Amino acid sequence: MDQVTPKRTFSQNFRLGALLVIVIGLLVLAWVQTDISPLKLYNKRENAFTYLFGDQLGEMEQKEAMRMAERMPRIIAYEESYQDLKQQYGQEKSRAQLRKMADTEADKRVAAMDPAEKEKIVNESYEKTVSEKKGGYFPPETAPAKLESYAAALAETVFIAIWGSLFAFIVAIPVAMFAARNTLELMVQGHGRIQRFIRWVSQFLVRRALDFCRGFNEFVMALIFVAVIGLGPFAGVLALAIHTFGILGKVFSEAIEAIEPGQVEAAKASGANPAQIMAFAVLPQVMPLVVSYSLLRFESNVRSATILGFVGAGGIGFLMFDKLNGYLYREVCTMMIMVIISVTIIDYLCAMLRRRFT
Repeated sequence: MDQVTPKRTFSQNFRLGALLVIVIGLLVLAWVQTDISPLKLYNKRENAFTYLFGDQLGEMEQKEAMRMAERMPRIIAYEESYQDLKQQYGQEKSRAQLRKMADTEADKRVAAMDPAEKEKIVNESYEKTVSEKKGGYFPPETAPAKLESYAAALAETVFIAIWGSLFAFIVAIPVAMFAARNTLELMVQGHGRIQRFIRWVSQFLVRRALDFCRGFNEFVMALIFVAVIGLGPFAGVLALAIHTFGILGKVFSEAIEAIEPGQVEAAKASGANPAQIMAFAVLPQVMPLVVSYSLLRFESNVRSATILGFVGAGGIGFLMFDKLNGYLYREVCTMMIMVIISVTIIDYLCAMLRRRFT
């Protein structure tokens, strides 16, 4: 027999229509308040191109850059002369006397300078000045010395993510046992008022602690730890560890509550104690999700550790923030590319690990 679909009543249709109107109204309000405008993005496309690829310098700007570059050999000669004279005379002569002598010595050094070396200094200075005036993110910086320093800072960022994730993982697993209802029933057995009260208090306090830990963004926590213990990667490790602990603890506890109870009952019937039940009946069931989500959080923490450097928590973010303040966008572009490549590699390796545990 065909099933008869019950007709909606007028009140049900009215409530559904009212809900639809409220949702559409909220979406429209959010659209207006957030000033979403695809047309604005299209109109500003030239600004985006200039910001990314730099501005075209006019003839006057190029001439000014050349004048600055032509003064560079004299500036270098003066600085070298001043330092040599300062080392030679020490406190015997005043700063004004040293500067006057350095002016004379600089003129002699510039006159005796090899024309090829002088031209090289001028050309390098001109290219650097033009690059700074032009701005833009592309092409990225590729100097080997700078790439080496970026790689060292990137490695520090990955180390921050590793230890922040590891600390959170180690603490989250046992704490999740106290946030899950079924494991609490194993640890505090009985159906009396006292036992139920102890289980309720334990679950309530642990879950609120997890809420607190993940309620603050790791960026805010990094600000706090930098103020408390000072600049450096340790502040980033602590910020990531606390925030990640709050997230992993919640996910692990929910996974524990969703396990198949048959295995737990079988282990209990065989005479296993609560620790053995959790070790051999609970953890094996949740381990695939534990590994998968822990690796996912580690990937996310690599990106988060980059941003934590903006507040002084170490890693490549600290270097990136410094270059942004100096308008060295091409160096920032190089670091961004390196971060993207590292995240891609880490994602691939973590996917391989997940396949082994699932």
